[in-house]
Amino acid sequence: MSHKVLIANRGEIALRAIRACKELGIKTVAVYSSGDKNLKHLKFADETVCIGPVSPLESYLNVPAILSAAEVTNVKAIYPGYGFLAEDYSFAEKCDESGFKFIGPNSETIKMMGDKITAKNIAEKAGIKVVPGYKDALPEDPEKIHAIANEIGYPLMIKATAGGGGRGMRLIENKDQLIDGLEVTMQEAMNAFGNKVVYFEKFISDPRHIEIQIVADGKGNAIHLGTRDCSIQRRHQKIIEEAPASDLNSESLLNTLNSCLKLCEDINYEGVGTLEFLYENNNFYFIEMNTRIQVEHPVSEMITGFDLVKAQLKIALGIPITLKQSKISFRGHAIECRINAEDAKNFTPSPGLITKMHPPGGFGVRFDSHIYSGYEVPPYYDSLLAKIITVANSRSSCIKRMTSALDEFFVEGIETNHSLHQELMHDEVFGKNKHTINYLENEFFKNYE
Repeated sequence: MSHKVLIANRGEIALRAIRACKELGIKTVAVYSSGDKNLKHLKFADETVCIGPVSPLESYLNVPAILSAAEVTNVKAIYPGYGFLAEDYSFAEKCDESGFKFIGPNSETIKMMGDKITAKNIAEKAGIKVVPGYKDALPEDPEKIHAIANEIGYPLMIKATAGGGGRGMRLIENKDQLIDGLEVTMQEAMNAFGNKVVYFEKFISDPRHIEIQIVADGKGNAIHLGTRDCSIQRRHQKIIEEAPASDLNSESLLNTLNSCLKLCEDINYEGVGTLEFLYENNNFYFIEMNTRIQVEHPVSEMITGFDLVKAQLKIALGIPITLKQSKISFRGHAIECRINAEDAKNFTPSPGLITKMHPPGGFGVRFDSHIYSGYEVPPYYDSLLAKIITVANSRSSCIKRMTSALDEFFVEGIETNHSLHQELMHDEVFGKNKHTINYLENEFFKNYE
């Protein structure tokens, strides 16, 4: 393919994208901040462009600088990865206006599914259950707000319609917390997302976090790659992900999978995407759709043999999906552990120089990372250092393989959450798949030393 793509990201996902481009014969342009000049993927890109200082606002979120780099290097398309501008509909719009293909859904779809209220309405029309709540704009009258909350019932969640990634939400346990909690959440939403609109949702007390990976080409073809379980979380941030999700009601799952494909058809979705659900009492409750590649995409790849990043690139270049759903085979079980530059107990960030490191290897082990011995971890960006992924014939065998991979892996010079993952692989509740999204914070950490 005689095309050139600009990678508008950094770290492991930038390296992942460049590798996929190389396999497809696509030339790459890597952009970087002045603090990232030693990133590994820059050595493998065909061209590199510095787009600004270390501050994300002046570099990886600097739309004019990115578009200027794309123009100077004469690229055809821009790959956003995850985070930064990946779900910024205005960026996708500006790419299109500037003559560059945004690798992902069009700006209208990103905007539509990025608004949680609109997304829930679309999901319902496709036959997907949503968390009970109030989806319209909230009135200003406090009495009417209390009446709405009473009808939903306490406890309830206040969520920012533009929120995501675990941000922009607040638990309200009783009526005395409602008005103050509403004002604080609206202000936080305005500060974080530039949009103060929020909505009410019934609080589901002890669910699992299940997601469904879809791929659609915008030409009427859509497939799913099954489920992922992302229930090991801290403060709504995923730590461990696995595929497929185990112990799900088969009828409820089949209905939800089919409805997800219908949703893709209804909105003429293009690219990869993930529909996220809370799962409790055999029911899937839709919470949001991510219109981008997920950090945890490798576990779906490992059990299907389907390369999601290459699919993104092909779809963006107008190549339709020819693989039929019936031809996708699911083999074994995969687990991903996110290795972050943070203290394993108090989660304080730990930037600094990596003096030594050793990646895990062996049969059924995958290591997605941009780090190396001598790499300086900057304090300005996300703390993700690496993703260790293992695949095996069964969940129990996969846990054993991950245990060995974690034992083999080490990083010196900075703190990481490596030991937390080691403890979790030996945890009885995790081993029996009895954990929910509350387990890590409410139970596991009480005994973690």
